Amino acid sequence: MFSGLSALSVEGVEDAGDVIVVRASTRGDEVVCPACGTPTGRVHAFHERVLADVPVDGRRVLVRVRMRRMRCPVTECARRTFREQVPGLIERYQRRTARLGKQVRGVVRELAGRASARLLPSLGIAVGRDTAVRVLLGIPLPDRAVPRVLGIDDFALRRCHDYATVVIDADTGARIDVLPGRGADVVAGWLREHPGVEVVCRDGSTAYAQAVRDALPHAVQVADRWHLWHGLCDAAGREVAAHSACWASATGLRQGKLAETTLDRWRQIHALREAGVGLLDCSRRLGLAMNTVKRYARAATPERIQRVPKYRACMVDPYRDHLRTRREQEPGVGATTLLGEIRALGYNGSQNLLVRYLNQGRHLDDHPHLSSRRAARLLLTRPGNLTERQRERLDALTSACPEMTALASVVRSFATLLVPHKDNPARLTAWTTAAREADLPHMHSFARGIDQDTDAVTAAITLDHHNGRTEGVNTKTKLLKRQMYGRASFALLRHRILLG
Repeated sequence: MFSGLSALSVEGVEDAGDVIVVRASTRGDEVVCPACGTPTGRVHAFHERVLADVPVDGRRVLVRVRMRRMRCPVTECARRTFREQVPGLIERYQRRTARLGKQVRGVVRELAGRASARLLPSLGIAVGRDTAVRVLLGIPLPDRAVPRVLGIDDFALRRCHDYATVVIDADTGARIDVLPGRGADVVAGWLREHPGVEVVCRDGSTAYAQAVRDALPHAVQVADRWHLWHGLCDAAGREVAAHSACWASATGLRQGKLAETTLDRWRQIHALREAGVGLLDCSRRLGLAMNTVKRYARAATPERIQRVPKYRACMVDPYRDHLRTRREQEPGVGATTLLGEIRALGYNGSQNLLVRYLNQGRHLDDHPHLSSRRAARLLLTRPGNLTERQRERLDALTSACPEMTALASVVRSFATLLVPHKDNPARLTAWTTAAREADLPHMHSFARGIDQDTDAVTAAITLDHHNGRTEGVNTKTKLLKRQMYGRASFALLRHRILLG
């Protein structure tokens, strides 16, 4: 039970209720003077130290140690007297044994202040939240060398206001440093003070790109492949939405009153614009919002305005046919009557959901619509992960119009570039040429972004380095920020990140 106190002479154990008191003393061996290194056995005085030890049976343990103050035999020594220490058990200026301090540091390293103060008393260790923070800040930070491959990214201390930059070893994931701010000057200054970096993995940030060029002009910059794919997904999603009228007719574009209203509004706005009426006057005459008038005025054809409704499956969908038939037979039938009828058929949802369903006209559809976002997801999903039904929908999407066919080809060919290979630079050049030749304006914008950062993109598709570990550190940082809510100063947050 008290094997950790074997360096002392245990004289007795007292059960004091919630606390177990252990009385002990040092063994009386000679002690080396900390100033001159001369061993001595001369005792100047005795004193008692009270230290907390690891709990036993969920109860606190206090160790009362009778220790000696020694006298140095060398008259010229600057230290006339000194206290004896017990290495590995009792540390200078501490009120806990070394093994208890190790346990406390392990808990506060993971939980910080408040959570540690809630957990440790249940384990028999009395620690307050302020003490837990002091113990945490007292843990020495690891001394890590500047890595050859550096990963760099920013995270928000306070969104839209304050940011910080985390620097890690991209090969091992070890945290190297956390910098206040995310500007080019901050990063460039750190890189100049820490030479030796040969490869820098980053996202598409122009500030980081400029900082690396200024501080390390010969370093290789590697763009993150995930961000490249994410940028392609955004461009592809906008292209799919722009061609909704083409592919939605193959998967079920809504026809009816809403489609007629869209066509009438487009005709009215374009007729007024051709007559020389301004946008603001069109908004006032038609009773429409200014942004709505702008969107209709920019569309060359009414099909460009049509969008597939973004409806999710709901509890009313199984009774769509019944609702449509009843409304066709009796157009004036109320929602309350329909609610009673479908509840008799098994519906157990609310009346508000039914009313919203009817007001949106979803009962007029023969089947659920495919939203632009889901359509883009089909296009961007790995083909081997699609079901048979999804493959059929994807075939209908890609064959809807020449632009959708070209978009599918562009997406698939770019996906093959994300596997690093030495022949990828030539393939990337061919891909950008094909993307510019296709009638896909959003893809043109994405290709221009690649041209502006072509060296980093080329390194990303030829080298195995990536910025994934840095993104993982940022994800864990969000957890740390929430654990330290109300106490998360930058110094404390930086300390916890670097200890991770």
